[in-house]
Amino acid sequence: MEPATTIRSTIEDYIRKQGYTLQYFADISGVNAGTLSAIIKGTRPIAMAQLDLITQGMNLEEGYFYETYGGECFVESAPHWRRLEPFLQRCAELDKLDCIQRVIQQVTDDRSYISELFEMAEGMLERGQQQAARMLYECVAECEKYQHSERLALCQYRIFTLSLGQNQHDNLRAAVHFEPYINRLDEERQLDAIKDLANTYTALRYWEKVFNLAEELDQKTKILQSYTKKKIDKSDRLTAYPLFVYRAYSNLLKSTACEKQGRYEEALIYTELYAKLANVAEPDEEDQIFIDKFAGWMEANTYLYKLMMGDHSVLSAYVKFIEDNEAELLPAMINILEAANKFNHDIDDLLNKFSDRINSEIIRLKGYTEQMRYEMYAAFLLERSLYHLNRHEYREGLKQLMHCLEESIKLNNQTNIIHCISLYEKHKPMGTTEIEHQYKLIMMEVQKSYEKKENLIYNLA
Repeated sequence: MEPATTIRSTIEDYIRKQGYTLQYFADISGVNAGTLSAIIKGTRPIAMAQLDLITQGMNLEEGYFYETYGGECFVESAPHWRRLEPFLQRCAELDKLDCIQRVIQQVTDDRSYISELFEMAEGMLERGQQQAARMLYECVAECEKYQHSERLALCQYRIFTLSLGQNQHDNLRAAVHFEPYINRLDEERQLDAIKDLANTYTALRYWEKVFNLAEELDQKTKILQSYTKKKIDKSDRLTAYPLFVYRAYSNLLKSTACEKQGRYEEALIYTELYAKLANVAEPDEEDQIFIDKFAGWMEANTYLYKLMMGDHSVLSAYVKFIEDNEAELLPAMINILEAANKFNHDIDDLLNKFSDRINSEIIRLKGYTEQMRYEMYAAFLLERSLYHLNRHEYREGLKQLMHCLEESIKLNNQTNIIHCISLYEKHKPMGTTEIEHQYKLIMMEVQKSYEKKENLIYNLA
């Protein structure tokens, strides 16, 4: 039986079984009796608004007929945009992603609606309908994969940002796939794309890559600033931030890359540079927000780099900064733990003071992507486990290590997983203990996960 007949016959059967007249059902559904008659007879197509009213009148859940409707209107016959647009939008609103996927697979064979699908995806993204938007971007990208177009590049940029999550393996794959499209974007959008890509590689700890992208961001921003003499109004620009932010941020990225490679004096140079670049004349309200952010980062990172160079005298000032800037609690505690592990400092009082607030801070961290937030939490757990193990506090150290291992598995962070396994093998307890039992259960999950993904990480460990 054809899908069109199924919808119409279901409506007709319902009216008959309920003992309704056509006029009565028209009254309770809100669809004109003449229109309803024509729909049942098959002489008039069903509009989306009418289908929703009929569904409601039959006391069925919203979108009950959408799968059948999609087959009738868009799979088994040529789609018409006037009907396709409201269908896709309603499916997005009701999270009926399977219906969207089935229909747009047909659209890839017909390029006539590519522009409309792209604009619809942009609208969905603005409304927070991210999964539906990604499906449409992928459809447009597939249709234009042989075109050297800015629209294709923008689709790939949107797909990249929508692909990022907690799984680091997937994030790396998304970054590698997107990178060749950056230079096809508009010059302004390139700045945000490079920034987002650099942030992704930061969470992945690819420090040479981060530094190179930061240098590229710096150079492209300087070029754009050279012929953009007049300040661009927020409503007229394509960039997410004022231009000065990108040059300052590029040097923040460089300082971070240097720090992670142990080049602390060089990191301090870039810290002074981004503070200088963020000190713009006659700032407006938006500018001032970022000036304050960079000033805070400069203060915190100056304490950090001096601490990592062995200057323990800055610790009290660093702690005072954390107390005044709670949003920096987690990254600051990672840094303090790292310095304590490097120089064998006792920071028990700080752990007792702040550790209970770490779990609540992870969700509330502002200015960091989800990927970076959870990576920082795993880094905190690893540094804390090292701190306790170095001090021969094995029970607490192994407890933190198990927590780190679980979080690293969620992130698919292979480096952390190997590190955790290595530390456990070095400090594992003798005999059957609660920690040993927990470790075995976790490792069973690791093995299942990597066997499924055909990944050799478990064998390497």
